[in-house]
Amino acid sequence: MVEMTGGQAIVDSLIANGIDQVFGVPGAQLDYSFSAMYDRSDEISIIHCRHEQGAAYMAYGFAQSTGKVGAFFVVPGPGLLNACAAISTGYACNTPMLCISGQIPSAKINGKTGQLHEIRDQIEIAAKITKHANRIDTPSDTPSAMARAFNELTSGRVRPVEIEMAMDIMPMKEYVDPAKAIMPRAPKKPKEKTLKKAAELLKNAKRPLVMIGGGTLDASEEVRELATRLKAPVVPTVNALGVLDARDEHAYPPVAGHFFWKDADVVIGIGTRMAIPMEDWGQDDNLTIIRMDIDAVEMQVFGTPDVAIECDAAEGVKALSAEIGDCEAKWPADTIGEIRREIEKEVNIMAPQVEYLKVIRDELPEDGFLVNDLTQMGYASRDAFPVYHPRTYLYPSYQGTLGHSYATGLGVQVANPDKKVVTIAGDGGFLFNVQEMATAAQFNIPMICIVFNDNAYGNVKRIQQRSHDGRVIASDLQNPDFVALGESFGVKSARTDSSEGLRTLLKDALAHDGPNLIEVTMDLADIPAPWHLYFRPPVRGK
Repeated sequence: MVEMTGGQAIVDSLIANGIDQVFGVPGAQLDYSFSAMYDRSDEISIIHCRHEQGAAYMAYGFAQSTGKVGAFFVVPGPGLLNACAAISTGYACNTPMLCISGQIPSAKINGKTGQLHEIRDQIEIAAKITKHANRIDTPSDTPSAMARAFNELTSGRVRPVEIEMAMDIMPMKEYVDPAKAIMPRAPKKPKEKTLKKAAELLKNAKRPLVMIGGGTLDASEEVRELATRLKAPVVPTVNALGVLDARDEHAYPPVAGHFFWKDADVVIGIGTRMAIPMEDWGQDDNLTIIRMDIDAVEMQVFGTPDVAIECDAAEGVKALSAEIGDCEAKWPADTIGEIRREIEKEVNIMAPQVEYLKVIRDELPEDGFLVNDLTQMGYASRDAFPVYHPRTYLYPSYQGTLGHSYATGLGVQVANPDKKVVTIAGDGGFLFNVQEMATAAQFNIPMICIVFNDNAYGNVKRIQQRSHDGRVIASDLQNPDFVALGESFGVKSARTDSSEGLRTLLKDALAHDGPNLIEVTMDLADIPAPWHLYFRPPVRGK
């Protein structure tokens, strides 16, 4: 055992479990952890941010783009609350984020005495948006508490975890067991009986369909093998884009699921909630549903499937492929051709967005990353931007956290220093985390951000115009000069108003060793709404 402070014990556990990069905002409640990182700066480094939300989103981007744990530090109370939107995004996307929060003096917790940064029931608040939340009460408890946190982060359905320690425990010294890396758990294998039943259904299906979600991000090769053997269309959710290379003959964009759903007789959903098809597109007695997921509860949310396979995606899909063997193609070539034409027609309704997205796809290396915000280009990209590798396309899933992309993209770039990262934002969302341009400049993080500026919360304004008889309220925006703003932070900045202008600026930005900002000015009236791709009518049942 070694005598160390609570802060040192936390940092010791981080390092023992392979964490060498963290994000955060310093504060008095965290001083002893930061001091410990200073002493071990050859083993762990911190990027200090300008806002706790930015720090948490950077950890989210770091983790979502790699599958590794993204760790960040925040002070208690407002610091943790500022990070909650990002933690919620990680919860929606099944992201291994580790939030380390300070706390007020231990004797005052929930005492309602008005301590600095005091909020009631902080750990209970954190527990609502994490898989696991725990307070460490003594330095000697730290190794076991941190081991449990890392076990939660690396097993079962992965979601964020929160650990907190009071500010009087951080400097306390005790003899502490040196931290050890947790032993990786063996992946959960499928039960043979249910697997055989699923394989038999798929082999005998007339129109099989494979739908994949974020649970397959680490099962790319296995999904490709299943598609090859079953010769069935594979439709991803937005979180699974790139799991199957968009150039694969069996790969389709998310909107394709609606076209296949009406004629499919056996559908297997792998690592996906299947919320939209099962809730919106309809079901009937001629449709058999197979679910494969690590989360047994999730498979029952939208009804009981005909077959439920609880296992890790890679293990389950590999075993399923072997059980199925090689099949003949079931979907007629003319049907496939018609569906592809329908998809192209639907996507090309968004011709202006498609034109800009094509430029980005042309210039971004195929292993580069695209981080999308809640904006017209981001919405369109879900079906109009081909993705070739898993984890290279980031979107905040059902949380829809506007304004996340700039800070998230910085985390992606830090985690992948040898890859190119482009983020997309609208002018409204961009300003949510604009302060992190200071972080980008200070640490010379060479991410490229493209801001599409229509001087409005464009989606809100369009809905007000079309669905509320032109009652436009609180959606027009007065913006700064984005180029001047970027330059004031020390970020290389430029402006254009055309797709070819974007091509020129993007080429230049990709060659620049430092952060970049490109503003694209446009008129909302010239940008078609993308909602026809996502709000699809029922195609089966009543």
